[in-house]
Amino acid sequence: MVLSFLYLAFRALLGALVRSRRGLHVKDIELLVLRHELELLRRQVARPKLRPADRALLAAAACHLPRPARSARLVTPRTLMRWHRALVRRKWRQPSGRRGRPELPAEVRELVLQLARENPHWGHRRICGELGKLGFRVSPTSVRRLLSRARLDPAPRRAGPSWREFLHAQAASIVACDFFTVESVFLRRYYALFFIAHSSRRVWLAGCTSNPSGAWATQQARNLGLDFCEQGVRFLIRDRDSKYSGPFDEVFSNEGIRS
Repeated sequence: MVLSFLYLAFRALLGALVRSRRGLHVKDIELLVLRHELELLRRQVARPKLRPADRALLAAAACHLPRPARSARLVTPRTLMRWHRALVRRKWRQPSGRRGRPELPAEVRELVLQLARENPHWGHRRICGELGKLGFRVSPTSVRRLLSRARLDPAPRRAGPSWREFLHAQAASIVACDFFTVESVFLRRYYALFFIAHSSRRVWLAGCTSNPSGAWATQQARNLGLDFCEQGVRFLIRDRDSKYSGPFDEVFSNEGIRS
């Protein structure tokens, strides 16, 4: 009896709101019914299967909804970010299959390691030249990677302190630099140049651009050169990227920093 009375009261209240000029509109009632039906479907379906056209429509329409209403939709902001990450992975995913150079034969690998241990002052190019005299054609890059996997430091430090010991002793005076990438909403890639102190892990963000070049990297180095001198930096660690050109190293060498 009580439930019937509450139902009739609620029905009469809705009717009064619809008939009044400043109350609910028929479309508001329709939206209320549709939202409740959607909530019922959510209780029965754990995760609906959406086609690419469905995802495009929902993602485009969600951008024009008020912020409080986005969390109540079928597609939440977290879902949109997950779709964007999936698009980025699909853009840069490599085809399956074996890639790169074939591995060196076991006989050649053992010979490379033997030459490196018996001759601490030989670098990977010298070892590559000696292998050529013995009739083995091996690239210097393959030799360098093999020595790195075997934890053999580059010459001439192979017989002296290890790279880990050097980093530990000079941690307060070492800064490393590198690039990291960020994908925009439209899958456009941006490159950010950053520097990090080895001891304190302090990070300097030098700049961000969509088309990095040697001149751009050199200009960012000029902007941070004086700050490094005040921190007592003596060494800069970088990779062999072509963007680190000669002028880039000269900026730091003028300040007494070796790269």
